[in-house]
Amino acid sequence: MAATPQKPAPAQNPAAATPRRKVSRHRGEGQWAVGHLTPLNGNEQVKKDDDGLNVRTRIETIYSKRGFDSIDPSDLRGRMRWWGLYTQRRPGIDGGKTAILEPEELDDEYFMMRVRIDGGALTTRQLRVIGEISQEFARGTADITDRQNVQYHWIRVEDVPEIWNRLEAVGLSTVTACGDTPRVMIGSPVAGIAEDEIIDGTPALEEIKRRVLGNKAYSNLPRKFKTAISGSPVLDVVHEINDVAFVGVRHPEHGPGFDLWVGGGLSTNPKLGVRLGAWVPEEDVPDVYEGVLSIFRDYGYRRLRNRARLKFLVADWGPEKFRQVLEDEYLGGRKLIDGPAPEQPTQQWRDHIGVHRQKDGRFYVGFAPRVGRVDGTTLTKIADLAEAHGSGRVRTTVEQKMIVLDVEEDRVDSLVESLEALDLSARPSPFRRGTMACTGIEFCKLAIVETKARGASLIDELERRIPDFDEPITINLNGCPNACARIQVADIGLKGQLMLDEQGRQVEGYQVHLGGALGLEAGFGRKVRGLKVTADELPDYVERVLKRFQAEREDGERFATWVGRASEEALS
Repeated sequence: MAATPQKPAPAQNPAAATPRRKVSRHRGEGQWAVGHLTPLNGNEQVKKDDDGLNVRTRIETIYSKRGFDSIDPSDLRGRMRWWGLYTQRRPGIDGGKTAILEPEELDDEYFMMRVRIDGGALTTRQLRVIGEISQEFARGTADITDRQNVQYHWIRVEDVPEIWNRLEAVGLSTVTACGDTPRVMIGSPVAGIAEDEIIDGTPALEEIKRRVLGNKAYSNLPRKFKTAISGSPVLDVVHEINDVAFVGVRHPEHGPGFDLWVGGGLSTNPKLGVRLGAWVPEEDVPDVYEGVLSIFRDYGYRRLRNRARLKFLVADWGPEKFRQVLEDEYLGGRKLIDGPAPEQPTQQWRDHIGVHRQKDGRFYVGFAPRVGRVDGTTLTKIADLAEAHGSGRVRTTVEQKMIVLDVEEDRVDSLVESLEALDLSARPSPFRRGTMACTGIEFCKLAIVETKARGASLIDELERRIPDFDEPITINLNGCPNACARIQVADIGLKGQLMLDEQGRQVEGYQVHLGGALGLEAGFGRKVRGLKVTADELPDYVERVLKRFQAEREDGERFATWVGRASEEALS
């Protein structure tokens, strides 16, 4: 067992911490560990003034009783995120106003609430409560995100305490679902049950949650911190784009364990995570995790928000220095064991859709909502089906999909048919299976264009126009440049923007990224010079490029590989 991290957590007020080194003569990057303890921007000042976790008391005792207008602005647009709450976009504001209006002009008096579902693991009791809350408090909304969460909209601050009570009664929470904190910890949705699993990451994930969630030692990070843990050989947690990831591998001498990755992330400056070359046994994962998290807290760049993610520190340090600091300063001098890289998966799909045998002889059934959009009534019906056909366990995935576990063989067909009746396909087309969309302009204050409805209609159009298309394909729609829907690593990534149509009118459109990938030859998509598509032209464009791929591809060639060699004319 590794030693626990040796570095003490800074006090809630970082100015009270003892500098590790002589204070620099200049402001530097705002790193606590080198003595830059004075907040260098408004966000850092807000966090210094009061820990984000403390806002819960004000929500329960003041804001929920006095209403939206009583909320302090620093809580409204800052600390309430520590409890999974963002104000949503005021209806009727077009995308051209997104970057022009002040926050208070964009804010509606309702909230998005994010329910964290670490590892995607839910019981049917929990799922039913999520569905009931959706129906009673969220106008039926309940989107499945690409980080295994569920997001509500139309939440009133007056209802937040009651929602918390109901969620917490079944073991769920919204704590640090947003904010500069450890966000939801994604994990393999078939951890502990898949026949081909290398190692089950569930015990490590649960111990990390126990140590970290609600812990003020980790509630003031430079920016958000994203975590992935999976022992699946299909690499089902997009580990390459997380701040820290533990990926199942078999060491030739020590057996199953985890390969350690750090520094991944997308947004406007995308970077793939890097391997530290270290093999971590299951029992040491929580200590190593705390070490990486503490490095980010102490050495992360706090001066500029757009450089505050861990990926920038990793890029500046390199993996060798990062590993050395981790071992020397946070693991008490203990050296990590060198280990192998994960093997490349043999399949492009890693969403667990369809019917699959479990290692206990039962089956799990993965199915696809349209672009993650469900509602409270549907979720309660899924809970009913999972209880009738399985053991009462369901999962969410990082592809905005869901899975019912523990289905006996003679109940599989009945479950599949029942899901189809709810428009939840376990045998989806490649377009239904591979299309994701972020929240978009319907609710998001950062968005410029619509995404969810457009993604759903695009699926219908492509199924009608290219019914014979049977290759794996990912189509990701994002409403702004922030890449919540992972546009840079999709086969076809669509970044929302405003553009002029042929008549010179400003309309919604997309910048196109082609040939991105994770898992199999991970890399960022190619941008064809000047290639932008209006929303109305989108089905025509995607149909055209996919038919060219069908006509030109070599035997067994993936879309991303074809894009790499195709001419700009073929991609236009």
